[in-house]
Amino acid sequence: MKRSRLLPHLWEIQNNYGYIPDHSITEISQKLNVSKIEIESVVSFYHFFHLKPTGKYIIYLNNSIISEYKGFREVKAAFEKETGCTFGVYDKNPLFTLFETSCIGLSDFEPAALINFHPFTDLTPEKVKTIINQLKSGVYPEEIANNPVSKIQYTPEYSKTVFFRNYTIGNSLKVLKNNSADEILEKISLSKLDGHGGAFFPTATKWEYCKNSNSEQKIVICNADEGEPGTFKDKSLLRNLPGLVIEGMIIAAYVTGAEKGYIYLRAEYKYLLKKLEDTLKEFEEKGFLGENIFGINNFNFSIRVVLGAGAYVCGAETALIESLEGKRGEPRVRKYFPTEYGYLGYSTIVNNVETFAKAARIIELGTDFFTNLGTEKSKGTKILSISGDVAKPGIYEVEWGITVQEILDLCQATSPYFIQISGPSGECINNKEFERKICKEDLLCGGSIMVFNKSRGVFKILRNFIQFFKTESCGACTPCRAGNQILYEKIRKFERGLCSQVDIDEVKNWGNIIKLTSRCGLGQFSTNTFIMALDKFQDYFSLKTVEVNKNLNVEFDMESATYDYDEVIKNTQH
Repeated sequence: MKRSRLLPHLWEIQNNYGYIPDHSITEISQKLNVSKIEIESVVSFYHFFHLKPTGKYIIYLNNSIISEYKGFREVKAAFEKETGCTFGVYDKNPLFTLFETSCIGLSDFEPAALINFHPFTDLTPEKVKTIINQLKSGVYPEEIANNPVSKIQYTPEYSKTVFFRNYTIGNSLKVLKNNSADEILEKISLSKLDGHGGAFFPTATKWEYCKNSNSEQKIVICNADEGEPGTFKDKSLLRNLPGLVIEGMIIAAYVTGAEKGYIYLRAEYKYLLKKLEDTLKEFEEKGFLGENIFGINNFNFSIRVVLGAGAYVCGAETALIESLEGKRGEPRVRKYFPTEYGYLGYSTIVNNVETFAKAARIIELGTDFFTNLGTEKSKGTKILSISGDVAKPGIYEVEWGITVQEILDLCQATSPYFIQISGPSGECINNKEFERKICKEDLLCGGSIMVFNKSRGVFKILRNFIQFFKTESCGACTPCRAGNQILYEKIRKFERGLCSQVDIDEVKNWGNIIKLTSRCGLGQFSTNTFIMALDKFQDYFSLKTVEVNKNLNVEFDMESATYDYDEVIKNTQH
């Protein structure tokens, strides 16, 4: 067994036993000639691997902020009541083990849970009781699970639609035979395609770096690990247009000369695994994958799907590469770009699902189609996943340059007040900013928009976000590991009405420290929303907290209410 096959092997063991037993870790250690402690370290890093025995049914209940506002607490209590188990505790119950987990890509169906990785949506206490009784009677989860189809709520007129238009397998690949790798790369460059995973790095530049590399092998990786709370746009492509994504990967391989490709699929989307594998098989049967693709000599490319195991930080490309190599998904120190030293040391490109799908459409539809859509710097359309206080949650394909207000009208937002753009690591905006445009020139959006009305507590939203980052930090950087813990204590203090200018200044200072000294995007952007909210919702942080204190008749000494940060750091462990 190669080290790079470790994650699939661990999944095989866990599927057999329900957890990773000690004797299996010993066997793996001996086969790989790697210390047992290191293997245990890998297993313990991932949320969905377990070192202790679990019940026959493992239930993961989503605790994102959207879920919280849709009935999470009541549903959680119902699961505990009906199963007799406690969340987060290995009860040694032969039937059930319960865990909370972060966003599972079902924000338009909240509250939602995964039972043995089968989705259960729009949960209520009554539904929970029925589900648990059925499981107790011997019904399999897959027999009663939901089939949450993507709610495609809006697309532009057909002449402007990029993604959700008619699809015929192989359409974009036909162009390759009559175009050189340089000509295909030029088309991608002229279309001004940027990565659509959040970083917006020019795709053609990344591909060109890999193409010109002297690496012995070239690797193409599709990042299908969208884990930002409120984000489920990539799932709509994997479910509805998996072939389009695969074609984008094949085009990337043609340009770069890669012969191996990987789709790193988040474990929360395990129920889409068969669909992806069936689509890959169809491509192989049609000669679109394998050797001499489309009759082009020496154009050989294969793709394998690798299942992640629950780690938001693996959305960072170097952390994803580490995970594919069978290691903890910790971001690398930025010494080399993946195009220089990537998977197993080879030149590697990592793009997300939407980027590959869009690349395929560019080659199929032509660059003129794209240059006539969007704004000067943002061409084409963007897929958005919208959830929260809206009448029509779901998927929206919009032309770049659309205003926030137009989006709010489309999704029928109810009294929008606090709008979160691009998930917790993105940007929050208030009702004075609704005329801003979604594009590179103004307000970039990686794909998620969460809408909250004025009845939703800003502190509760921020606490949920910070809790998410605190939990998902890989722990490699002390500022991220300890700093987010400190900010979590601060927001809890604010919730109790204990807010002063000193606290606000300290939050800003810590936010700056975490941003400047963290290794990867998780830490660098984890404090964005909290810092922005201090300025954009000033009334909430000043008048609101004063009113809370008045109502509670609380008297306090600010000096005694501060935290010993050195002690917090010392006691903070990942």
